[in-house]
Amino acid sequence: MDAVKQFLQMLGESDNVVFFGGAGVSTESGIPDFRSVDGLYHQKYDYPPETILSHSFYVRNTEEFYRFYREKMLCVGAEPNVTHRKLAELEAAGKVKAVITQNIDGLHQRAGSRKVLELHGSVHRNYCRGCGKGFDMEYVLRHAEKVPRCDACGGDIKPDVVLYEEGLDQRTLEEAVFYISGADMLIVGGTSLAVYPAAGLIDYYRGTKLVLINKSATPYDSRAALVIAENIGEVFRKTVLEG
Repeated sequence: MDAVKQFLQMLGESDNVVFFGGAGVSTESGIPDFRSVDGLYHQKYDYPPETILSHSFYVRNTEEFYRFYREKMLCVGAEPNVTHRKLAELEAAGKVKAVITQNIDGLHQRAGSRKVLELHGSVHRNYCRGCGKGFDMEYVLRHAEKVPRCDACGGDIKPDVVLYEEGLDQRTLEEAVFYISGADMLIVGGTSLAVYPAAGLIDYYRGTKLVLINKSATPYDSRAALVIAENIGEVFRKTVLEG
């Protein structure tokens, strides 16, 4: 049986589906996977992305951090793509119970998904390190070319995203474990499952319908019921709910 047809059959037979996604979900929306284009960034920046997006770099070189963050992480014009929209449709139909994402772009919510667990935070939430006041992405953008500061206490504003050297939110992790461990079908897409501890969440899945959709191989391929080595957008473009 064709892999996509097999995927659709499994989907049709499931009513407690959880989706776990990574950067590949949003590339079709024009948001680059910076891991695959380090060379491009190195032409313009003095440090690799992993260094710039670390907690210690943010503290020591806040202005340089924001220069990279605004140019590479805030994709203002990005719109939800077919994968985001189809997942929202599947949730509305009662199939998908939760979307767990490593992305910080908020596109799942824009597409209409309601139960979204953001493992690495969101560019749409920012907070003052001094008083804790919250700010949206537009506030950060209005303070271009400098470090955004709180209009209440003057403290530095930090994006509510998980930087390297920082731990994931424990409550979000626990909720992700809850949904994955109870799922009858787990769809993993657009991720090479190389970033931990997020990738380790797959170990909590107890069912028999693990589907991996990714252009490159992952460490979990041998454990999957179905592996589709395609662009995830192409797969979801063929996903049509029956009935």
